[in-house]
Amino acid sequence: MDHLPLAAPTAAASLSPSPSQGAARALDAYKAALATAASAAAYAVMARSMARELLPDELRAAVRWCAAVARARFGRGERERHTIVIRRQYDTGYGENHLFDAARAYLATRIDPRAMRRLCLARSRAKEPDGCGGRWSTLLCMEPGGSTVDVFDGVEFTWTSVETGGDDKKKGKGGGGGGSPRESLELSFDAEHTDTALERYVPFVMSTAEELQLRDRALRIFMNEGRSWHGINHHHPATFDTLAMDPNRKDSVIADLDRFLKRREYYRRIGKAWKRGYLLYGPPGTGKSSLVAAMANYLRFNLYDLDLSEVRLNSALQKLLIHMPNKSILVIEDIDCCFDAAASRKGAKAPEVVAELDSGYTSDSSDDSWPMNTQQPAKGITLSGLLNFIDGLWSTCGEERIIVFTTNYKDRLDPALLRPGRMDMHIYMGYCCWEAFRTLARNYFLVDDHELFPEIQELLLAVDVTPAEVSEMLLRSEDVDVALWGLKEFLQERRRKTRKETEDKKDAAEDRVEVAEEAAEDKVEVAEEAV
Repeated sequence: MDHLPLAAPTAAASLSPSPSQGAARALDAYKAALATAASAAAYAVMARSMARELLPDELRAAVRWCAAVARARFGRGERERHTIVIRRQYDTGYGENHLFDAARAYLATRIDPRAMRRLCLARSRAKEPDGCGGRWSTLLCMEPGGSTVDVFDGVEFTWTSVETGGDDKKKGKGGGGGGSPRESLELSFDAEHTDTALERYVPFVMSTAEELQLRDRALRIFMNEGRSWHGINHHHPATFDTLAMDPNRKDSVIADLDRFLKRREYYRRIGKAWKRGYLLYGPPGTGKSSLVAAMANYLRFNLYDLDLSEVRLNSALQKLLIHMPNKSILVIEDIDCCFDAAASRKGAKAPEVVAELDSGYTSDSSDDSWPMNTQQPAKGITLSGLLNFIDGLWSTCGEERIIVFTTNYKDRLDPALLRPGRMDMHIYMGYCCWEAFRTLARNYFLVDDHELFPEIQELLLAVDVTPAEVSEMLLRSEDVDVALWGLKEFLQERRRKTRKETEDKKDAAEDRVEVAEEAAEDKVEVAEEAV
């Protein structure tokens, strides 16, 4: 009994391990866990290698898709997720799903090739609005099972590419028969953002894809023959960067076009047709046609060059304009030669320039046609018929249209054409200024300065010369020194002629004054003699 108090602590000491023994056991456990993890990793690598060798691509794609769905669903806790399936083809046999093509084109701009191990390159051909084929483009696409995340207004949207087998029972049109695989895209997002996805994100994807198609398509120019349009590819190289024009006026045109493109909802809210009218006026050779081409290249809009001499009736004009698609530019050149409403209202003889018109033309701003030729019936296109489409009830048959009129003589136009709503912005295309010349020199010779520039600048202030005339002088030699020297001599000669003409006019005016004074003196003498 005397040894019991001593034996108890000895037994307790034998049951609890010492600190060194505990550390040794923890180290052994860590080594065992590390060996197990290494074995598991080795088995995983071996299983992955065997899967690559033995499992078909379709099964591995399905596994990747399941893993992506699991990550998307369980990586966010218990938050509910919704998914929109966008199939390449309709199950009901209606052909291609345009939303699929738009989504794929949009995702091509959002995919980061450095963040994805497997990608697909696809060739796509954008279709023109008139049905003509567009240019080929290369798209970067996700492989089946791949996914990417896109952020829109702070909301994450997950896109996943899925490929499933076809339904053997649905053979034939749209059925994808024979078990052929079907490609689709799945758009996943939190359930609370369903309204954002359907009302804002999907329309944003569609509009972005449409802008990409417009940017990549080949531009075309159409001309009217009878009551239909016939077009060819348009390759005019003019851009706002190469346009010889006053920089401030050029910037105002670009700003106006940008503002117009962004105002769809604004035009709809205020109850106006989504269109914009421009009047380009100025002497011949000042770049009006080049500005139209630059506008088309900037907006990526097709051109519709309307020749009014080919149109006989207002109904034919309406049919032509109705068949113009949206996002297009209507061009009516030399509008002053097409109508002389002021002369027709007064019943006066039309100016000589109107004699160039077709004999079947009429020119009256009222509903009654004024025949240009008494041998032709009093029927034809009228100014009111054109105005009714530009700013009347027919103006709402299309959207996002640009209407451009050109004229060399603005003062000959009827005031009804000039008011806002028909010609909203009047752009004067004047003679070549110093900044316009610098643009031409940069275009032709890639120079921003030259020893002859000061003399040329002084001469341009003294004479009126069009950008077309300056371009012709610069084209005569590829040597910048020779070309600029020739331009300087041309401007000096023009200045001498201008001074001589001014002096001749001044002398003629003085002669007329002297003749008038002599005639007045003669009358006074006759009157005095009579008294």
